[in-house]
Amino acid sequence: MHFSPRTLGWIAAAVTVLIWTAFIVITRASAAHLLLPMDILLARIVGASCVVLPWAWWLMRPARRSGASVGSLFGLSPLPLKITVQAGLLGGLLYALFSYNGFFYAPASHASVLMTGSLPLWTTLLAWWVLREQIAATRAVGLLCIVLGDVLVGGASLFKAFDGGEIWKGDLLFIAAALSWSSYIILVRRHGLDAVRGTMAITVFACVTYVPVFVLAVLLDGLPTHLMTAAWQEIAFQALFQGVGSVVISGMAFTHMIRYFGPVRSTMITAVVPGLSALGAVVFLQEPMHWNLLLGLTMVTCGIVLGVRQSKSDLQITPVKQGLV
Repeated sequence: MHFSPRTLGWIAAAVTVLIWTAFIVITRASAAHLLLPMDILLARIVGASCVVLPWAWWLMRPARRSGASVGSLFGLSPLPLKITVQAGLLGGLLYALFSYNGFFYAPASHASVLMTGSLPLWTTLLAWWVLREQIAATRAVGLLCIVLGDVLVGGASLFKAFDGGEIWKGDLLFIAAALSWSSYIILVRRHGLDAVRGTMAITVFACVTYVPVFVLAVLLDGLPTHLMTAAWQEIAFQALFQGVGSVVISGMAFTHMIRYFGPVRSTMITAVVPGLSALGAVVFLQEPMHWNLLLGLTMVTCGIVLGVRQSKSDLQITPVKQGLV
């Protein structure tokens, strides 16, 4: 069965929306269990590596046999070292580090608005700065709605900081996670990274950098961990969902969506994620829906929809650079 590029783009978008929504609800629920943020990050990397590393080794086997130069990081990453480090740092380590720690301070509904909802804002600004893409008037109005929505949600938490509250820490971490992921989006677009190789580069970089540092820090008692006391079912679930689902499947789906729809419109297609994940937080996690959160969510969603309808030019497929291996 053969699908058109447009159909494949929308399939990738649907998979991305589904996993992103589940990621917010499930990760917030995980904060109430035994594993710590750095433990979940390790499970994410190990789970993804179990799939990606053998796949990367097999993918580059013909090049190794022919004597050609193959990628970087012991020949496991199919991309040059510089791009591998940039993609792995922005789309792998920093994004996961910020987001996982954020869920231990702030509720999932805040992540819906501040992390997923603010992606169009950061992506548009970075695309204007790095890729020299113009910001049309309608899209600017949409971005203003997103900013106001973020202020409605995060501003209340910042005011509570003076009373000793810690939700504002999670809000800032969610914003940092969104900025990291937006930077990765621009990197994908700028270098024309395809879905498979981009995901491989992220996973390989995280594996060869984070795993040894984590193990060494634990052995030296410099990093707390609950891996030894947590149930193996919980660890296995995190490795499967966070690693295979959120990294491998979602990573390839989102990267393919960027290649077809472009960086700005890709983040705006995810307009349903803030609403769905906030609703999921209310239904499954019994989180309250305060008026400022509801209004902020509405404004962010309206801003994203305005951006989606802004320009037909975003529907054009942009040629992608090849030969990065």
